[in-house]
Amino acid sequence: MKKVSLSFWLIISAATLQAQSTTAKALLPGSPEAAGISAERLSRIDTVLKEYIDKKWLAGATALVAKDGKIVYYKGIGYNDLSTKTPLPKDAIFRIASQTKAITTTGIMMLYEEGKLLLDDAVSNYIPEFKNPKVLDKFNMADTTYTAVPAKREITIRDLLTHTSGIGYAQIGSPVAKAMYYKAGIVDGIGVDRLLLANQMKALGSLPLLHQPGEQFTYGLNTDLLGYLIEVISGTSLDEFFSKRIFEPLGMKDTYFYLPASKKSRLAVLYTEDKDRKVMKAPDTMNITGNFYSNYPNSNGTYFSGGGGLCSTAYDYAVFMQMLLNGGQYNGKRILSKSSVRMMTTNQIGQINLSSGNKFGLGFEIVPESNSGKSPLPEGSFFWGGMFSSIYWIDPKERIVAQLFINQYPDSHTDIQNKFKELVYQAIE
Repeated sequence: MKKVSLSFWLIISAATLQAQSTTAKALLPGSPEAAGISAERLSRIDTVLKEYIDKKWLAGATALVAKDGKIVYYKGIGYNDLSTKTPLPKDAIFRIASQTKAITTTGIMMLYEEGKLLLDDAVSNYIPEFKNPKVLDKFNMADTTYTAVPAKREITIRDLLTHTSGIGYAQIGSPVAKAMYYKAGIVDGIGVDRLLLANQMKALGSLPLLHQPGEQFTYGLNTDLLGYLIEVISGTSLDEFFSKRIFEPLGMKDTYFYLPASKKSRLAVLYTEDKDRKVMKAPDTMNITGNFYSNYPNSNGTYFSGGGGLCSTAYDYAVFMQMLLNGGQYNGKRILSKSSVRMMTTNQIGQINLSSGNKFGLGFEIVPESNSGKSPLPEGSFFWGGMFSSIYWIDPKERIVAQLFINQYPDSHTDIQNKFKELVYQAIE
């Protein structure tokens, strides 16, 4: 009888511990040593960032590192305003640009889990303007005229998620893409005037693809189109979908497309660089193949760019990353299934390689075994970054999420990103 009773209580205890581990995986401050991290070695992050600031290569940065759900490093280093030497607070709100893509991908996978779509559905099933796509054949840079041929097949939602659709980028894409999109009035969707996502994406559907669907990796406006797809299927704006379905459940209180009045003062100053590659404050309007409005998050904007429009804090974005590391849930709230997270972080492009030698999943660059010796990130880590020099990664093996926010464009000193990775991993005991 005692054996039966003991076994019963062991089963109950195991179930209780499992339930606690499921609901308690929220980001909390913790000591580096308790997480197996050397605080002394971790302080080298401060040293290197300060070196870049002293050399006037950057104004400031915020960084956050968490291991096993414990925040072991979270600081603002340097200045928010160089002219007044105002320190950069660690909770400053940054323009996260292409880090928006992972959130849009999450939204698509949520609709997939609800049976609203299949990943291999043709985009034209939902957005008719993409029916019967054509592929660019010849392009004349002198007068921007071109010829096109029929595509071998329709582009799919999976093509968009993997950037293999043949859709390129406007301001930051190839010379051909920039010229073709500029002539058609297509923009990248951040720092723009009062445009509408629906109008831009419908116009994009009339232009030829840069290559046959599924045959190459071409970074482009795929995720902006996914954002519009979310709007079409959900019947709500992308702004509202993100707020109600992702940010509120996760407790992400500082993530927006356009900041409310009460938080506008927290927007990090945007920087650029001079002819000597030294940091300088960005002008209010920059010319990036068209007008780019530097302080767009503080405007009353109408364009919700799923590919790059959000702003956030290091902590808020770390919460989102921790949800993915937890297999789709955070602090008792399930956003995605484990199955969806597995799909998102599995090679989806077959034998196609990125220029880095890595692979691509659904919204993330992934480190394969064949490339794991080239950086500290082990096999299975997944990551991306943003136009303004930010990077993040999620490492399931070491249970690490890490974020480095810099708000600068262009930036000739992005080697700090790889140094930051090494500075994190060299501190692991």
